[in-house]
Order: sequence, then structure tokens, then C-alpha cells
Amino acid sequence: MQQPIAGIYCPHLVPLDERGQIHEEELRRYVDWLIASGVHGLYPNGSTGEFTRFTPEERRRIVRIVCDQAAGRVPVLAGAAEAHIGETLDACAEYAEYGARAVAIVSPFYYKLSAESVYAYFREIARQSPIDVTLYNIPMFASPIDVPTIRRLAEFERIVGIKDSSGDLAFMMRMMEAVKPVRPDFVFLTGWEALLLPMLLMGCDGGTHATSGVVPELTRKLYDLTRAGELEEARRLQFRLLELFDTMLYSADFPEGFRAAVELRGIRLGNSRQPLSDTQQVDRQQLSHVLQCILADFGVVEQPADGCPPRTQHASLTAERDQVGHVAQMVVEELRRRGVM
Repeated sequence: MQQPIAGIYCPHLVPLDERGQIHEEELRRYVDWLIASGVHGLYPNGSTGEFTRFTPEERRRIVRIVCDQAAGRVPVLAGAAEAHIGETLDACAEYAEYGARAVAIVSPFYYKLSAESVYAYFREIARQSPIDVTLYNIPMFASPIDVPTIRRLAEFERIVGIKDSSGDLAFMMRMMEAVKPVRPDFVFLTGWEALLLPMLLMGCDGGTHATSGVVPELTRKLYDLTRAGELEEARRLQFRLLELFDTMLYSADFPEGFRAAVELRGIRLGNSRQPLSDTQQVDRQQLSHVLQCILADFGVVEQPADGCPPRTQHASLTAERDQVGHVAQMVVEELRRRGVM
């Protein structure tokens, strides 16, 4: 029986050694820690994993290591996006051999394609892939996958779900409304963790979040609280995770803030393949101090030796928290009106 694609899937980073090569021993240690900390699945070669900064051969090696180390304890959703459809299909075949549960394939990037071209691309993959496929919609970096196209692609048995990183709750709802009646088993994963709680309430099966590579025990807790209907506690945790997420995302070029935070959890990531300027290196040191203070509030690391000053919320962060709370409240009220809760 196939393992379900549901819950918190971690799009983890890849440790590098002093030569800038894949640090296999540390990657295996990271995988063990993530599993022990409660993630439901692993997602190598995602955006957080900087897949574009590795060669095709390295991407295959990453998936092989992760599948081998996971050893069936949790399913692996492997990023299989390549610029050439033939390379993508080759990756699908290899990842199936490695034991991955499914692959995630981003819509074609660089060239902005029409909806028909996006459909043709995924149709070809659906016809030839030996492994289940989840679509990956990330319109800020790749050709968008619109609702009619998703509805058409859901007719292919091999395409089993979608990971949506648009952060658009209404778009996700329209997808579910269009697809669920004809494909009840179709999986919906949100890739925008700032809205994990309301997305779960509206019927998403789980999420793939970079924050789960930093505080896997807390993203798992948010999922469990929401599923258990303990919404007030879930809402408080969602707000607190939002501060961590925003600090990691907006204080440095992605995913450098997440790299800094993961290292605070004891994983040796090494230097990124993206060089940092002198100014960025100083900024990163300051960011690490701020992140350590935030993580100390969660109780997962010790406070810095020189202590933590009181933190103030920026107006933009406060506004975004208010928006998340408003959306969550509207979702809860609508579900109660329908008699679901």
C-alpha cells in the first residue's frame, strides 16, 4: 500500500563541506533529526534546497541519499524539475528506483508559457512517468498553472496532487472546488506557511514549508493542533511561527536566512554556493543573533550569551498577522455556518 502524501513535508537544505561539495554524512544526520522531530515526509530538491545550484547528477545523488537514509520511515517527495523534459523523465525513473513515493515537478521556468503549453508539458510527463507526480505551482518563479489546467491534468491517474506556493487562499479553494468532485483523492499541499492554519481548515492535506527544516517539531504541532480542532492554540502558534518565517525570509536573500536558522539547531550546512558580499556576511551575523533570540523564545535553543533586547514588530509584520488572523476567523465562521465544526 502506498504511503499517503499528507501532513508536513520538509523541503530541506543540503549541507556542504569545506570544498562546497555535498556533505553526505551531515545530510544523513539532518534527515534522521527531521524524522525524529516529527515531519511526515521529506522533500529534497525543493526551492529551499537550492536545487538550481546543483548539477543534475548532484540532484540525483541528493535524492538517493535521502531515500536511503529515510529507509521507508517517512515517504520522500522528490523534486524532479529539469529544464529539459527528457531529463525530467529520466529523473522520474531514477527516483522511482531509489524508492521515492512521488515526484514534485515545477511548471516550466525562464520562458513564460501559455496555459496550453503548461498543459502539454505535464500531459507528456503524466503519460510517461513511472512514478506518481505532484504539480508544483510557484508563479513568482515559473509559468503559473491555472485552475482549468489543473482540472484537466487531474484526469491523469499518474498526477496525484499539487503543491501550491502562490499563498492565495481563494485560488486554492477554487482548485479544490474544481478538482475534488471529479478526483476525490487528489492531494492539495500548501507551500505558503504563513497561511498553513486557514489552508488546512479549508481542506488542504498538508504543507511543504521551509520552516519545518528549522523547527520541525513546531510545524508538526501546528498541523496536529489544527487537525484536532484546537484552533485557539493553533492560531497562537501560527502567529509566532509567522515572526520566525518573516525574519528568515525578508532579512536576507532566500534561503540564506533559513540556512542561518538551521545552523542554530546544530546542523552544519557550510557556505552556500551563492557567494556573499562583505556587507552580507556582517548582516548574516546580526541575523543569526536575532534568529537565536526568536528560537530561544520557542525553547529550542539557548539565548545568546549577551542576551536578547526586546523585539518590536514592524508595521508590515503586524498587518500581515492581522490578515492571517482575519482569514482564519472567516474560515472558521464559514465552516461553522456549514455545520462542519
